[in-house]
Amino acid sequence: MDMIFDDLSQAVAQPRRDVRALICAFALDMAGKLVTGLAIGLGIAVGMALAG
Repeated sequence: MDMIFDDLSQAVAQPRRDVRALICAFALDMAGKLVTGLAIGLGIAVGMALAG
C-alpha cells in the first residue's frame, strides 16, 4: 500500500526542469535566426550585383 502512495506522490510532483533541453532550444533558435539573416543578406547582395 505504501508503494502505491509513493508512486502517486512521484507522479503528482512537479517535474524537474531539463536545462539541457532549454539550452538546446535557445541555441537552435539563434542558429535559425543567423542562417535566415545570412540568406537574406546574400539574396540582397546577389540581387544588387545582378541589377548592376
